[in-house]
Amino acid sequence: MKNVREWRIGFKNGIPIALGYFAVSFTFGILAKQAGLNPFEAVFMSATNLTSAGQFAGLTLIATAATIAEIAATQLIINSRYFLMSFALSQRIDPETSFFHRLVMSFGITDEVFGVSVARQGRLSPYYVYGVMSAAIPGWSLGTLFGVISGNILPPRMISALSIALFGMLLAVIIPAAKESKIILGLIILSMVTSFILASIPMLASISSGLKIIILTFVIAGVAAFVFPVKENTYE
Repeated sequence: MKNVREWRIGFKNGIPIALGYFAVSFTFGILAKQAGLNPFEAVFMSATNLTSAGQFAGLTLIATAATIAEIAATQLIINSRYFLMSFALSQRIDPETSFFHRLVMSFGITDEVFGVSVARQGRLSPYYVYGVMSAAIPGWSLGTLFGVISGNILPPRMISALSIALFGMLLAVIIPAAKESKIILGLIILSMVTSFILASIPMLASISSGLKIIILTFVIAGVAAFVFPVKENTYE
């Protein structure tokens, strides 16, 4: 009964996440349709990926006929933050939690799922995380499905307007951090300028967008981590 109660609480807390995911993944579904994916492919991608930034990057790479190695490497880099989230949650669960529970929990970790899970008081039950996932994953997948279907129904102008929603969501992620830190603001500007330069140099035109993302991420993030290290007591 305790496990059922934890699942119910998690599911209830996951409903707002599901609603937000539906809106964002609706736009992803439209973009997936424009990229040539059928409903099954788009929904399967959402149900197994669960990351807006990763899926958007993956969709861009698919549309440009990138290699599997480029897609895999890009996804690894973009989604590497989930390693840190999983590490943090692993300190909150019972040490006796089985490998199977840990594996299933790690599959459903997203920014929002992590946020509500890490805020849970006391020991974190896997069933609480399952409850959040039970609401969040269908919300993300159904939004994608409706977006793909609506891609054939909505007028072109409305689709064009909705297609910028994902960019708006990404801006909503980086702008607050940029306001709080001049270093982050400078890195964002540097990333944009460098990306523009790489795209403008003729001799680099043959380099795929996926490889450019990998290079920029390693170079800029690596240099920033070395020059501006985060002190251990920053978040204490």
